[in-house]
Amino acid sequence: MSGKELVEISFPGLGIEPFTVDKVAIPINDKFDIRWYGILIMVGMVLAFVYAIVRAKSAGFTLDDVLDIGLYTVIFGVIGARLYYVLMRLDHYIYPGRGFFDTLLDMINLRGGGLAIYGGVLAGVATIIIYSKIKKKNWWAALDMIAPGVMIAQAMGRWGNFFNGEAHGGIVDPSHPLYFMRMGLYPNDLGTSEMAYVHPTFLYESLWNILGFVLIQVVYYRCKKKKFDGQVALSYLAWYGFGRMFIEGLRTDSLYIGPIRISQLVGFLCFAVCTGLMIFMLHRARKLREAVEAEEYVPMYGAAAQQEKADAAERNEAQCADDENNNENQEKKEEE
Repeated sequence: MSGKELVEISFPGLGIEPFTVDKVAIPINDKFDIRWYGILIMVGMVLAFVYAIVRAKSAGFTLDDVLDIGLYTVIFGVIGARLYYVLMRLDHYIYPGRGFFDTLLDMINLRGGGLAIYGGVLAGVATIIIYSKIKKKNWWAALDMIAPGVMIAQAMGRWGNFFNGEAHGGIVDPSHPLYFMRMGLYPNDLGTSEMAYVHPTFLYESLWNILGFVLIQVVYYRCKKKKFDGQVALSYLAWYGFGRMFIEGLRTDSLYIGPIRISQLVGFLCFAVCTGLMIFMLHRARKLREAVEAEEYVPMYGAAAQQEKADAAERNEAQCADDENNNENQEKKEEE
């Protein structure tokens, strides 16, 4: 296993001539090596963790909480990502004539490839909710604290696909508006014997996540536009789902249910459901704010105005009586 595994890449539309990258970052021995894919995923996790620490105090969480959430989320997130991938490709792992243990080992062999981001996100969200409920914390606030960091991790992790020469799209037609972004790739899984110019969908998704992260920081934290707990997390899911819905349509390695690309369908559902929830919760937050303002406001018209005038008259009469008593007392003292 150890040794060079080279991929030749170019971006002619951006003026970048062909160059080679090695999938292996640190060769160890014949059975084990450290790859750029793993390193970049780890870097992404660390950056997400650092971001959560920065936001922890304002979200009502301690450093210990972030450490616990980070540990559990990474463990169950990886399990969820792998389980999702395996369930979507059961025919690849289970077939007649194959032994149980061989099938099981292949299913848990992460080095053989196959992690689905949606499975990781779903498992991560469930982990955060369960942890928050056990600790009696606001789980919406926890999701808000962590979601933007996940965008950073995803943006970084996609560059692991770059080093592997994977997660790309089909050949770009010269008439396509993104033709200038085309990536030359060799070897590839398109069956060509020379460099093919394909959509760099890993790059599209990385840039989409970075843009979403910046917008969330500006809108919700810089401009203070956050109206309710959970708004940041829902914005992340809606933003990512919307972009993935289109980017997935360009890829050549999609998982399918019949003729439907699974990730494209899930992306659409994330966008539709989370956008709907945001609209509903914004409406509810506005109603609650109006109710609070109505309780604090004292109307000065109609019966309320008459009552206020009566109360004011009583206060004036009481004040006049006090003044008369004070004057009488003062006169008695002067006579004495």
